[in-house]
Amino acid sequence: MTLYHWQTQFEHYLQQQGQSEDGAHDIAHFRRVWSSAQHIMDERATPLTVLAACYFHDIVNLPKNHPERHLASRYSAKEATAILARHFPAFPKALYPDIAHAIEAHSFSAGIPPVSIEAKIVQDADRLEALGAIGLARVFYVSGQLGHPLFHPDDPFAQQRKLDDTRWTLDHFQTKLLKLPETMQTEKGRALARDKANYLVGFMAKLSAELRGEHHALDEDVLRQFAL
Repeated sequence: MTLYHWQTQFEHYLQQQGQSEDGAHDIAHFRRVWSSAQHIMDERATPLTVLAACYFHDIVNLPKNHPERHLASRYSAKEATAILARHFPAFPKALYPDIAHAIEAHSFSAGIPPVSIEAKIVQDADRLEALGAIGLARVFYVSGQLGHPLFHPDDPFAQQRKLDDTRWTLDHFQTKLLKLPETMQTEKGRALARDKANYLVGFMAKLSAELRGEHHALDEDVLRQFAL
């Protein structure tokens, strides 16, 4: 069976289960992660392992503020192999361990180092979703779900206060998003992450300028401080 066949089967299964209420972790997200994975994948990887991990890496999705959030990828790995065994009997069982590891290691909060090339690819592909235009949309979507304000009204870039992304959405750019490029596991993923992170820096520079009433400019100080 071809990769396209398996992708179609996985999407059909997920659609039968009903669309996720979390628009940041729906079928479209899985499809984009797989697309990014194909872009950074090389000949060392087993594509079918990467495909399955991309489509089931968030099958158990806990909210960002859930006390067991750091365990979600472990729960997803266990559930993914159960789904494959129960609903896809023709899927090669020999790939289960590598799929499970790739799913477990994809999560930032889990802190599990990716060992296999497949796990590194899946981790990079998922982290690319947090950057660029899509990442910008997703971070504010999630912050809206959590009820977080956009930014601190008096000190949006935390120049004179401690960063706190549990309260202020914009703080998340500095606490996590702009640090993602240095965590990337593949050369192609790292290059893409830098480019996408700089898109976020551009947004920050535009926001800073607008807050100062400069509607046709970018804040050069923000660009110098945060550009990668």
